[in-house]
Amino acid sequence: MDLEKPSAARPATQAEGCLAVAIRVPVRIVVLVLVVPVRMVWDALVVSGRFLRDTLFRPLGRAFGWVARALFVWPWVALWRYVVLPVGGALARLGHVLLVVPAVWLYRTVLTPLGHALAWTARKAGALLALTFTGLLTALKWCAGGVLTVLDWILGGVEAVCGWVYARLLTPVGRAVAWVFKGIGMVLAAVAFGAYTAVAWLVRYLLVVPAVWLYTWVLAPVGRGIAFLAGWCARIVRTVFVGIGAALHWTARVLLVLPALAVWRWVLVPVGRALAVVAREIAEALGHAWRIAGYVSLAVGRFLARLFRWTFVEPARWAYRTVLTPVGHAVRDLVLRPAAEAARAVRRTARQALESARDSARQARADFRRMLFGTPAEPQPVARREPAAGETRTLGSSTTALMKD
Repeated sequence: MDLEKPSAARPATQAEGCLAVAIRVPVRIVVLVLVVPVRMVWDALVVSGRFLRDTLFRPLGRAFGWVARALFVWPWVALWRYVVLPVGGALARLGHVLLVVPAVWLYRTVLTPLGHALAWTARKAGALLALTFTGLLTALKWCAGGVLTVLDWILGGVEAVCGWVYARLLTPVGRAVAWVFKGIGMVLAAVAFGAYTAVAWLVRYLLVVPAVWLYTWVLAPVGRGIAFLAGWCARIVRTVFVGIGAALHWTARVLLVLPALAVWRWVLVPVGRALAVVAREIAEALGHAWRIAGYVSLAVGRFLARLFRWTFVEPARWAYRTVLTPVGHAVRDLVLRPAAEAARAVRRTARQALESARDSARQARADFRRMLFGTPAEPQPVARREPAAGETRTLGSSTTALMKD
C-alpha cells in the first residue's frame, strides 16, 4: 500500500516573482542572438586547433625532435662510443704498463725487504733499550729504599718529641685558656641579656604603643572619611559620564543608525533583490543560450563536414583507390623492392668489410703487444692430490705412497 509522504518532507519550490517572469523571455532571446555567433566562432576555432595539432604541429614536433637528436645527441654518442672509450682503454693499459707494473715490482723487490730489515733493527734496538731501562730502574729502586729508611728513622724521632711537647706542655696551657674564655663569655652573655631587655622595654613603650594609639584613634577614622568622600565623588562622576554616554548613544542612533537602517531596509535590499533576480536570469539565459548555440553549431558543423566530404573527400578517395593505389603498387614492385634489395646487399657487404677490418686491427694489436712484452708464460700443470676422473678411488686401491701395493 503506497502512502504519500507528508508535504513537509518535500522540497518546497521557490516561488518566482512577476519581475523574473517578465524579464526571462526577452533576456533569453537577446542573449541567444548574441551568443550563437560567439559559440559558432568558438567551435570553429576548436576544430581548427585540433586539425592543426593533428596534421601540422605534432608531425613538426616529431621532425624537430628527430633533427635535434641527429644534430645534438647522436654525434656525442658516436664520439663517446668510438673515440673516448677506445682512447680511454688505451690510456688505461698504457698507465698500467708504465706505472702500476713498475710500482708493484719496486714494492715487492725493494720496499718489502727494506721494511723487513728496518723492522728487525727496530725490534733489536727496542730490546736493548728495555734491558738498559730495567737496570736503571733497579738501581734507582735500591737507592730510594735507603733514603726512605733514613727518612723513616728521622720522622720517628720528630714524632716522639712532638708527642711529649703536646702531652706535657700544650694540653695544660690550652685547658687554662679555655677556662678563662668560658668565664669571660658567661659575663658577656649576662651583660648582653640585660641590655637587650632594657632596649626592648624602651622601644615598646616609646615607639610601638604610641604608634598603635595613633593608628587606632587618628589615622583609621581619617582614612575612612577620605574613602567615604572618594566613593561619593566616584559615584557622582560615574553618573555624569553615564548620562553623557546615554545622550551620545541616542543622538547617534537617531541621527545615524535609524536613517542608515531605513536606507538599507527600504532602498538597498529591494534594489539588491531586483539586481540579483536580473543577474540570475541573465546567467541562466547565458547557460541556455550556450547549450542551444552548441546544438546549432553542431548541426552547422555536421552539414559543412558532410558537404566537404561529398565535395572533396569522396572524389579524393575514389582517385586514391582507382588511380594512385595501382600506380603505387607498380612503383613498389618495379622500383622500390629492387632498390631495397640492392641496399641490403650493399649494407651486408659493408658489414662484412667492417668485421674483417676489425679482426685485422685486433690481430695487429695482439702482434704489437706480443712484440713489446713477449709471449705470456703458459701456466705450469700442478700435481693434483686427487685422482683424475678416469682414476677414481676404490676400496681396493689407494692414492698414498705408503698404502700402494
